[in-house]
Amino acid sequence: MTIVKHGMARLAATALALLLGLGAAQAEGRLRIVEQFGTVYLPLHVLRDQKLIEKHGKLAGVDIKVEWAKLSGGAAVNDALLAGAIDIGAAGAGPVLVLWDRTRGSADVKVVAALGEQPNYLITNNPNVKTLKDFTKADKIALPAAVVSQQARLLLMAAEKEFGVGKHAALDDITVNLPHPDATAALLAGSATISAHFSNPPFQEQALQNKSVHKVLSSYDIVGQRITPTLIYATSKFRNENPKTYKAFVEAFNEAARWIEANKEQAAETYIRVENSKLDKNFIRSIIDNPEVSFTTVPKGTFKYAEFLAKIGAIKNKPASWKDYTFEELHGSPGS
Repeated sequence: MTIVKHGMARLAATALALLLGLGAAQAEGRLRIVEQFGTVYLPLHVLRDQKLIEKHGKLAGVDIKVEWAKLSGGAAVNDALLAGAIDIGAAGAGPVLVLWDRTRGSADVKVVAALGEQPNYLITNNPNVKTLKDFTKADKIALPAAVVSQQARLLLMAAEKEFGVGKHAALDDITVNLPHPDATAALLAGSATISAHFSNPPFQEQALQNKSVHKVLSSYDIVGQRITPTLIYATSKFRNENPKTYKAFVEAFNEAARWIEANKEQAAETYIRVENSKLDKNFIRSIIDNPEVSFTTVPKGTFKYAEFLAKIGAIKNKPASWKDYTFEELHGSPGS
């Protein structure tokens, strides 16, 4: 089991930059995409499996070469995007909003689309933990990136609700960085190092099949509504300089989301094939069929998140609405 520290994530982003071409001049027809772990990234798996970006590129008169990479944690994805190693990033709303805030007036990073509504669960193998107040210094909560990841920011929101205004960092000292697959393995093995995990589908559902693991809370409970926890984002520079490639990606992404909703059995098969997963197809199908899950491309519940980040000083610029940090193609949709 390897704990991924933030510095190691930066090294991974640097290595990715060298691999894909650091700062390479962009031109229509090249698209570099990074993803992370879990079924929330299923639309990207469908894009790759069915070559939908290439299809929509040809319809626009451009042959698009698509390059794929994988990182763990929004901080590493942000580093890769700013380094010019990737063109399209996929990460939690927390890291995305921080990058939007940091790049206003420069790279102008904004949201391209949402990756769907899927809850994140805080789970534990400690039978004594029923609420956040039950955690002690002996516990360790695994997150993909402490402080800055989507799960880390959600934990801040939950802590403030539990312990009071201004006490959002109450659990920071018992969080550790660990990718979802490793955190799941540690939890199921009864590791003395990890006793809880703020997880992601399908890892949370996999862990909950073990009777020693139970759910403490859901991200939907924290925010008070269904949310799209993970977003697709890019720089305005890339969008402006590669309009055909960018449009082909958006159209392909929307097609993938619609296809998943209409073909859930095949979607489950796609996840297993692309991820080379050993999980049972029916288990993946049950996650996709969960009534709490939908593959909408429209951001939902993100503005509440942005307001909280502004309140605690994690972002300096408080958006007036969800449209401030999203590209215009989304503005005719009922986002939030």
